[in-house]
Amino acid sequence: MKSNKTYNIIIAGVGGQGLITLMQVIAEAVLSQGREVRTSELHGLSQRGGSVIVHLRFGRDVFSPMIAQGKADLILALESQEALRAAAFAGDQTIFLINQYQTPTLAESISEKSIKNNLKKVSKELRFLPASKICQKELGRDVTAGVFLLGYGAAKNLLPLTIESIKKTIKEKMPQKHQEINLKTIDLAMDYAVKK
Repeated sequence: MKSNKTYNIIIAGVGGQGLITLMQVIAEAVLSQGREVRTSELHGLSQRGGSVIVHLRFGRDVFSPMIAQGKADLILALESQEALRAAAFAGDQTIFLINQYQTPTLAESISEKSIKNNLKKVSKELRFLPASKICQKELGRDVTAGVFLLGYGAAKNLLPLTIESIKKTIKEKMPQKHQEINLKTIDLAMDYAVKK
């Protein structure tokens, strides 16, 4: 990444999935690499299960936290249906990393095939990952699925952050009781990235 380019990330999901923690990890990792960062959270933050969209922009000179429609470089969707809500921010350059997970609701679910078909209209790069499933199986909890997506993206060089900066941020900024599970999640993501 050129040092003067602004990089735009949208994080989409539902309340209770750790979106704000994920935003903080990315922001701190960016700062540790000597770049400016701006963030903004929108929608049902206080409502568990409500839609949440987080804007995160970083680079040399970043003046606004808001990402214009069609300008996201990366969309991290912690819930597959929420990827559709974030689609307005996607363009030809956008990479989607999508957790293969849907929040149980009374409303009818949208099939993964339908989600893929709709997202293909706005982006050529869609990666669906079983992040929740892997975290639940290997760690006994799926709340770190967002950190898994982030670790996978960094391991695949899909965003300008290093695994080292992410791990360092987890060790220095996260409460100690959450560090081990998040560091293990990064390792799981790195292993998965080698295979897939």
